[in-house]
Amino acid sequence: MSNARNDVAPSTLPIELLDFGVQVEYTDGRQTVYRGVPEKVTGTLETKPGAETHVLVTDPSETEGVMMYVNDLKTHDDILESTGVGRVILSEGEEEELFPGVVVRRVPGHRCEVEADPEVARGRVFVFVEDDWSEKSYEFVAE
Repeated sequence: MSNARNDVAPSTLPIELLDFGVQVEYTDGRQTVYRGVPEKVTGTLETKPGAETHVLVTDPSETEGVMMYVNDLKTHDDILESTGVGRVILSEGEEEELFPGVVVRRVPGHRCEVEADPEVARGRVFVFVEDDWSEKSYEFVAE
C-alpha cells in the first residue's frame, strides 16, 4: 500500500438527516453519524489550523449526497475508494470547486476556507470540522 495521497473521486452515498446529526452510509455498508445540530453559516467558513474538513452536499431530495475530505492525509486511497468518499489535496493558495456552488481553498496556517451557495448547489451543504478535541457541524444557508 502506497503512502501517497491523491485526489479521489466520490460516489453518491445514502444519507439521513436526523434531529441529532447527519448519518452517512458508505458504499461498503458501514455508517457514521456526524453528531450535533449544524450551526447555520453564510458566505465563507474558515476552519481551525490542522482540523479535518469534510464537505457533504445533498441532492434536492436530501436522501443522498456526495462527501469530500479536504486535505486528508491519514486515509489511504483504497479505503476512500471502498467507502465512496472523495478527497481533494490542496497546497497553500490553491482552490477547487468541489461541486457547483461549493469552493474550498487552502489558506495560510494549515486552514481551509469553504465558500458555498446552497441555491447553486441545488441541495444542502454541510461542513464537518474535527480535530482531536472537538467536532463541529455547519450548514450553509442562503443569505
